[in-house]
Formats: sequence, structure tokens, C-alpha cells
Amino acid sequence: METITAATEKKSYPRHRNVNLSIKITQEERDMIERRMEQSGITTLRAYIVKMAIDGRVIRVELDSVREMLRLLGNATNNINQIAKKANQTSNIYASDVEVLREHIDDIWGQAKEILQKLNALQKYEGVE
Repeated sequence: METITAATEKKSYPRHRNVNLSIKITQEERDMIERRMEQSGITTLRAYIVKMAIDGRVIRVELDSVREMLRLLGNATNNINQIAKKANQTSNIYASDVEVLREHIDDIWGQAKEILQKLNALQKYEGVE
């Protein structure tokens, strides 16, 4: 009869994870990953990377609305400067100039509200309240 000791016994566990994934990163990236891993409370790098790759969120912020708001703000600023120049030269402010400025400001507020709505929707999507 053959005796099997703990030292000579070789257990065979099936490997469920049989696909190797290898990437190269810089030391700075590694340091950042380790800091975020520490903040998350996950203790192994493999577990953290798998968790982030599967459950992590990538947030892509579209800046078109912000660019449009900045364009409108630039227009309003130019109009204010033109009105100020006319007022200094003639001591008069025309109602039509003020109305154009008011329209630009309303457009800017509309863009700002749209941006805030998008940010609010993103915040709700991410579970942040």
C-alpha cells in the first residue's frame, strides 16, 4: 500500500481563468492605479483591475454645449462693449441694442440650463445624489 504525504501530494484545481491579459504601463500609471486601488479598499491588483474593467464607468463629457455657451457669451460681451461705446459717445442707449443683448443673455441662460440638465442626468446615472 502506498502512503501519500502532504509534501508529495499534488492537488489539481481547475483554473477557471485561463486567458492571459498583459499590458504595459508607466510607473506613474502604476502609482495612480495603486492609490485608487487603496482608496477602493480592494487589496489585490488583479481583483481591482478586473473589477474596474468590468464594472468601471467611463464618462465622456461632450463640450459642444459649453462651447456654444462660450460663443454666445462672447457675442453678448461684444454687444455690451458696443452699447457702452455708443453710450459714452452719444449719451444715449438704444432700446434695440438692449433688446439684442437681452436675447443673447436669454440664449446663454438656455445653454446653461441645458448643461445643468445633462450634468444632473449624468449624476443620477452614476448614482450620485
